[in-house]
Amino acid sequence: MIKKHTILFTLLLLITFGFAQEPVNYLEESEADFTKRMQWFTDAKYGMFIHFGLYSQLGGIYKGNEEGRYAEWIQGNQDISADEYAQLIDTWNPKDFNAKKIVKLAKKAGMKYLVITTKHHEGFCLWDSEYTDFDISSSPMKGRDFIKELSDACKKEGLHFGTYYSIIDWHHPSQVVKINEKTKKHNWGQISMKEGRKAEYVNYMKNQIKELIENYDSEIIWFDADWVDWWTLEDGKDLYQYIRTLKPSIIINNRVAKRKLFKKDFGTPEQFHLEDKVNYNWEACYTLNDSWGYKIKDTDWKTPEVVYAKLKDINGKGGNLLLNIGPNGDGNVPKESVNILVEVGKMLKKEAK
Repeated sequence: MIKKHTILFTLLLLITFGFAQEPVNYLEESEADFTKRMQWFTDAKYGMFIHFGLYSQLGGIYKGNEEGRYAEWIQGNQDISADEYAQLIDTWNPKDFNAKKIVKLAKKAGMKYLVITTKHHEGFCLWDSEYTDFDISSSPMKGRDFIKELSDACKKEGLHFGTYYSIIDWHHPSQVVKINEKTKKHNWGQISMKEGRKAEYVNYMKNQIKELIENYDSEIIWFDADWVDWWTLEDGKDLYQYIRTLKPSIIINNRVAKRKLFKKDFGTPEQFHLEDKVNYNWEACYTLNDSWGYKIKDTDWKTPEVVYAKLKDINGKGGNLLLNIGPNGDGNVPKESVNILVEVGKMLKKEAK
C-alpha cells in the first residue's frame, strides 16, 4: 500500500514541476492573436506624435548657432558635451504645458491615439524615474509628471496612450561619443557603448520601460535609434519578449530591433510612406513643418489640405499616420500646428457626414 505522505509528495512535485507552463514565445504568436491585439491600432488610422524635451527651450538655436535640421538633435548637431548640455535642466520651465488641452486638440483633429517622447536621445526623462536624476523632478517642474498628466487625459478623452523611448542615450555614463575619422567630428548618431557597460544599460532601459508600463499604462512602446552598431537584432528580440511579458497586450514598433529586418508589431517609415499595400502593419510618421522638436525659424508648414491628402493616401494603403507637434519651451503648441490640426479635423468630420 502506498503511504499517504508519498501520494502527497508526488502531487506536490506535479504541481511544482509537472503543471508548470512553458514561457510564452511572443515572437511566435498566432495570426489570430496578433490580429486581435493589433485591432484597435489598425482601426485608429491617425495619431499624434509629440516631441518634447530639454531641447524645446532652445528652439533650434544654441549660443547663436542654428546649425542642424532637427531641433531635437541640437546636442549632436552642435557637438555640445553631455555635462554642458545637462545644465539646460536648470532653465527648463515649460509651465504652460497643458496635457488636457493637447489631448483635446488631438481628439478634435480626429486622432485616436498619442505617443510622447518620454526619453529622446538626450537622455532626459519627462517623468520622475527611480533610476536617474536626469528627469523632470530635478528641473523647475519638480512636482509635476507630464507622462501621468497625458496618460490620465487620454483615458478621460478615450484616446490610446503610447510612449517613445530612445535606445541610445547621450547622457548615460555607459556610452561615449567618438571622433569620426572622416569628418573629424564627434559621431553622436553612432554613439559607442563603453566596454563592459552594455548589460548595465540594458537593465536601465528595462527598468525604465517597466515604469512606463506599470505607472502610466502605456499601450505602445515606440522605440528609436536601432541603427547603432552595438544594438543587435537579438538584443531587440530579447527586449520585445521582456516587454510583452510585462504586458502581453502592448504594441511595440519594429525599431525595438533592426527596422530593416524586424517587422513586429508595425513598420515605421519616417517622413515618407509606402507606395503600395504590404503584408504587415505600418505607420508613417511625419512632421507638420520640417523639424520634430520645436524650431523657432522653421516656418515650412504643411497645409491642412496636404496633411489630409497624406492621411487618406496612407490609410488607403493600409497604414496609419502619426503626425507630430513640437511644443515650445513654455510648453505651448505652436499656433500654426493647432490651426492645421483643427482644419484637418473639420475635413474628417465633414467627410463622415
